[in-house]
Amino acid sequence: MNQQVLARKWRPTTFDQLIGQEHVRKALTHALNTGRLHHAYLFTGTRGVGKTTIARILARCLNCETGVSATPCGECRNCQAISDNRFVDLLEVDAASRTKVDDTRELLENVSYAPSQGRYKVYLIDEVHMLTTHSFNALLKTLEEPPEHVVFLLATTDPQKLLPTVLSRCLQFHLRDLGPDLIESHLEHVLSEEQVTFEKDALWHLAKAGRGSVRDAMTLLDQAIAHGEGTVSADNVIEMLGTQGVSEIPQLLSDIAAGQATDALSRISDLARETPDWMALISGMQSLLHHVAIAQVTDQGINHLSPGEQKAVRELAAVMSPEFLQLAYQFALTGYRDLPMASDARSAFEMLVLRMIAFRPARAGEVISGS
Repeated sequence: MNQQVLARKWRPTTFDQLIGQEHVRKALTHALNTGRLHHAYLFTGTRGVGKTTIARILARCLNCETGVSATPCGECRNCQAISDNRFVDLLEVDAASRTKVDDTRELLENVSYAPSQGRYKVYLIDEVHMLTTHSFNALLKTLEEPPEHVVFLLATTDPQKLLPTVLSRCLQFHLRDLGPDLIESHLEHVLSEEQVTFEKDALWHLAKAGRGSVRDAMTLLDQAIAHGEGTVSADNVIEMLGTQGVSEIPQLLSDIAAGQATDALSRISDLARETPDWMALISGMQSLLHHVAIAQVTDQGINHLSPGEQKAVRELAAVMSPEFLQLAYQFALTGYRDLPMASDARSAFEMLVLRMIAFRPARAGEVISGS
């Protein structure tokens, strides 16, 4: 199989290609350019935000034949070997599969020997929190006083499980979840380069489904291309993600704001034909109510949303009072909590909508339909 998944094909190989994580990029590039290097780095953060990617870029910067800098050439023998995962002085270890103390001792046996090919011998230990206490103890002495030619790069999604003695020996960098706008921009760039037809709204759905992880979003993008037979459309993405009906939430909230109970129930009946995830609908309602509340305070607070979402949010912000927004949001929270206890999910969702309408402040002389 010659086809390479997008997440691997478009994995950054330099700091310039890195998406987000500006605080990490700035610190590491300055350290590399000024020669202020540490012997152990710890990268933390959720899955798919760039921990291992940054570690590999750092390994390339340290061993580029042109010299240590934040801009490796990418063309020398060492850079090419690291890109192809065949650089003998970059030892990558998955701690989840090598948790025993004997595995750690075996790994450290050759620490004292000089690098075979590069300038530094780099130990990249992924999911380091999976090591046992005995394995950590075996690593401590070497981690504290390693030879000058050794650099440790540790990555973990759960730093709380690391021993304080390990944390104190490392420079720590926490990688943040990426915003949907950054991920959407990256997906658009990738599809443009891959010459794949797409709809921008589809990319926003994928970016939000990635939940801050570029890798997750890229994996979903691969799936969306296959699902759409070579194109990425909003309808196909919504069907693939199982989020049918989410696009109807703005109009449903508009019915609630206007006190149109009959129209709201009719809309729910139409939604039921698509067999939606009712929990996802309530979650989408919570998210939209939050954006509306933010928009009522500052319009710039919704700049990260898609143009279509911004339009819907502004329209709702104009017809919903701040007091009712807070009440509706609280109802959505309790509705999300109580839905699993209901005998029928659709009935529980209908009761949530009717509850919002019942407590909506009526205007003078107004008659709420369906009442």
